[in-house]
Amino acid sequence: MDADRSGGATEPSVRMLLVADTHVPLRARRLPDELLRATERADVVVHAGDWVDLSTLELLEGRVRRLVGVYGNNDGPELRARLPEVARVRLGGLEFGVVHETGTARGREARCAALHPELDVLVFGHSHIPWDSVAPGGLRLLNPGSPTDRRRQPYCTYMTCTVADGVLGEVDLHRLPRR
Repeated sequence: MDADRSGGATEPSVRMLLVADTHVPLRARRLPDELLRATERADVVVHAGDWVDLSTLELLEGRVRRLVGVYGNNDGPELRARLPEVARVRLGGLEFGVVHETGTARGREARCAALHPELDVLVFGHSHIPWDSVAPGGLRLLNPGSPTDRRRQPYCTYMTCTVADGVLGEVDLHRLPRR
C-alpha cells in the first residue's frame, strides 16, 4: 500500500468493467470485440449473471486479471455449480455486491438498501436496461445493461468505473456499435 501525505494508508485504484446478460450463444455468437478489448484494461471484471454458456465464463476467466460473477435466472446447472447467487467483494475501500435480479424498478432503491445494508455499491443485471441510482443511505445501484441483447434499448451497453480510497469515480456507460 502507498502512504498518503497525512501518513495514512491508501487503497490502490481499481479499474472495473461491469457487464451482465451476455446470453452467449442465444443472443449473440460471441462477446463483442470492443468489450473484450475493454477487459484487458480492467483490474476487475464484474459479471451480474445470465452468461448462459460455460464457455463465456471460461473465456473471461482465462483473459482477465480478476473476475467476480454470479449466476442468473437463465444459467443452468454447470454455471450454478461454479458461481454464487450473490457475490461480495471489497475493492478500493468500498464494499461491492453482485446479484442478478433485484425485482421491479418501482421501489428498487429502498428494497436493495434494506436487503444489503452492508454494501456501498450493488451491481445487478436481468433487465438489460442500464441503471445508475443512489438509494436512501447512499447505496449506489448499477446495471450495465447487456453487451449482446439491447431488447428495448437503443444500444447494447456495458459500464466502466474506477474506485480508490473508498470513492467510486465516474461511472461510464459505453454504447456498443449496432451489429
